[in-house]
Amino acid sequence: MAEKKTLKVRQTGSPIRRDSRQRAQLVGLGLNKLGRERELEDTPAVRGMIRKVSHMVEIVEE
Repeated sequence: MAEKKTLKVRQTGSPIRRDSRQRAQLVGLGLNKLGRERELEDTPAVRGMIRKVSHMVEIVEE
């Protein structure tokens, strides 16, 4: 069975003065403080959440 692909995401921007929907996207990704990193499963849903807050996160190369 093939391994599930994962993405490592780091928060680089603050949610202060951002729309509440963008803050909710960060919380959904498990991010809420600058510099936090999470390893998430590479699914279309997660990709969409990352796209919504792309100005506040970066994908870390492994």
